Amino acid sequence: MSVVVDLSALAEHLEGFGPVAYLVSVAENGRPHVVSVSPELDGGRIRTGAGRRTAANLVARPAVTLLWPAPPGTGYGLIVDGEAQVHSGGDGGGTLEIRPTGAVLHRTPEGDAAAPSCVTVLPSA
Repeated sequence: MSVVVDLSALAEHLEGFGPVAYLVSVAENGRPHVVSVSPELDGGRIRTGAGRRTAANLVARPAVTLLWPAPPGTGYGLIVDGEAQVHSGGDGGGTLEIRPTGAVLHRTPEGDAAAPSCVTVLPSA
């Protein structure tokens, strides 16, 4: 069972998950690289800072995933996939502008087993 919500509703979901997310990029060797970030939704794009390793990963492989863990007392985390554009900074890092391409609420093990395991927030592009 899926419930589709348009991109404009993504902001409402983000508010409930707080200011910190984990950003997953892929390194040259194919391994995931995970960092914590403070993303903000701005005009349909997600913006956040990036260190030099994350920026380098995303210049070479722009596919990115953001994960907001489930807040205490809730049964869903938020996962947003997207395509990142890197705007360089002076230290080799920079800022990211991420175009969301899909998003789901994913049930945690603590969530209600009778609830859907995934709820579509933004259908994959």
